[in-house]
Amino acid sequence: CDVDYLFLQVQPDTGSISDGQNCGNMLAAVGPFAIERGLVSAKAGETIVRVYMVNSESQADLVVQTPEGKVTYEGDARIDGVPGMHAPIIQNYSCTAGAQCGALLPTGNQIDIIDGVEVTLVDNGMPSVMLRAADFGLTGYETPQEIEAFPGLKAKIESIRLQAGPMMNLGDVTEQTIPKMCLISSPRSGGIINTRTFIPHRVHEAVGVLAAASDAAACMFPNSVAKGTAVFEEVNPCRVDVEHPTGVMTVELEWDGDTVIRTGLIRTARKLMDGVVFA
Repeated sequence: CDVDYLFLQVQPDTGSISDGQNCGNMLAAVGPFAIERGLVSAKAGETIVRVYMVNSESQADLVVQTPEGKVTYEGDARIDGVPGMHAPIIQNYSCTAGAQCGALLPTGNQIDIIDGVEVTLVDNGMPSVMLRAADFGLTGYETPQEIEAFPGLKAKIESIRLQAGPMMNLGDVTEQTIPKMCLISSPRSGGIINTRTFIPHRVHEAVGVLAAASDAAACMFPNSVAKGTAVFEEVNPCRVDVEHPTGVMTVELEWDGDTVIRTGLIRTARKLMDGVVFA
């Protein structure tokens, strides 16, 4: 690898800091930054930055647009939930399956039951618990604000999360931001599944990159909680859209038997400032 990347998740309401997960959105900025700081030499056209993700001890290769040997942020890539268009940054992840839990399905089961609720526990780069929105009296199409205000829901979700932690080889997750909790329902916009994700106590306005990768992988198992809900074609590699409150995120999965060997996504980054602040 060319560079190391350690992600720290700050919980705004408590001030706690966790290194228990990756972040694929932040990862998009690592490639341009590494090139501009001279950590990686740019090539004409495109430059591949090989990133060692310290959190999960896995690798991601970033394809950064570098016409004339310099990073460009201008392009025609558009991402739902992000204003404007920018240069695409292609992320190819390897060894994401079981990166933090030891296996794509940490318990070896496509279905587990916690507090009487059927769940699918999955780790394709982001430990996640998949749940049917209907099992909690929701349609799954509510806004994040409506879900957060739903009586008693947060307590039920948190109870399942705390029990899922040890089952996923994560230990006591009381003070951690993983696993993510994902409510699923049938897709409405041609995607594979519709999602609402807790991170872990607030509802995401969109969906995290690696959370989407885990959601997509879970849907491919014929007897997961997505059975009868997910819509997809059985091809390898497969490219699917994960729907979220502000649009869709496209995920490409390459399989070897029952495990994922490559996960690909398109992200963007935009340079906001570069300078020195004197306090």
